[in-house]
Amino acid sequence: METKRYKSDVLASVHEAAADLAKAGLVDKATMRAFDAGCLTTVEPLTPADIKSIREREHVSQAVFAAYLHVTTSLVSKWERGDKKPQGASLKLLNLVKRKGLDAVA
Repeated sequence: METKRYKSDVLASVHEAAADLAKAGLVDKATMRAFDAGCLTTVEPLTPADIKSIREREHVSQAVFAAYLHVTTSLVSKWERGDKKPQGASLKLLNLVKRKGLDAVA
């Protein structure tokens, strides 16, 4: 079973009710997709200093941090210098590590 993380307990409860309405055919798929997007936690952008701070908090080198995230050491370095910005799955993983630590992606 898939575990979703909601912005709040209230939104989790409301989402459960809406999902039940969708199962009953009272809410269409497009409405549920939009509702899902609004209820799930957002991925916040991270500054170069944020990324470096997360890595240093975990007490790992850029190479080890990159290995955990399945990216290159060069990319981590570019994120920390501000030459590139993490996007997509990388940004989601960084937000996860920020909240729960490297063990969450090990």
